[in-house]
Amino acid sequence: MSLIRRSNVFDPFSLDLWDPFEGFPFGSGSSSSLFPSFPRTSSETAAFAGARIDWKETPEAHVFKADVPGLKKEEVKVEVEDGNVLQISGERNKEQEEKTDTWHRVERSSGRFLRRFRLPENAKTEQITAAMENGVLTVTVPKEDAKKPEVKSIQISG
Repeated sequence: MSLIRRSNVFDPFSLDLWDPFEGFPFGSGSSSSLFPSFPRTSSETAAFAGARIDWKETPEAHVFKADVPGLKKEEVKVEVEDGNVLQISGERNKEQEEKTDTWHRVERSSGRFLRRFRLPENAKTEQITAAMENGVLTVTVPKEDAKKPEVKSIQISG
């Protein structure tokens, strides 16, 4: 039983790309497509294209964790666009096929992935750090300290 509750609620901080044609015959890449001019997706890349990323907020920072098994840090990019959009992308190349090889099963995914997250105003984008260990990319975005309101005492006359 999972303790994490999944929902279809809109996430205002997410900039995930949504494919409105996902699941339709002309978007699945089948050869009997009704609309051959539409871009097609490959079933080989489908699993990797939507890399799963967790985002948690601590009192000090926003922490993003992405599962990227089998990738080297050189194959993953972490960037900030427009000052407040965190972009995590990468690519796993398909294994070269030798003419003498006989494949019995291909389950590991390959292809590109791209995820974007709109960062809140309290994010210190100039101090972002990223580290990769055991196939998990951890991106830490420090938060600005909450400003305490300045209280000034006013003397009451009379």
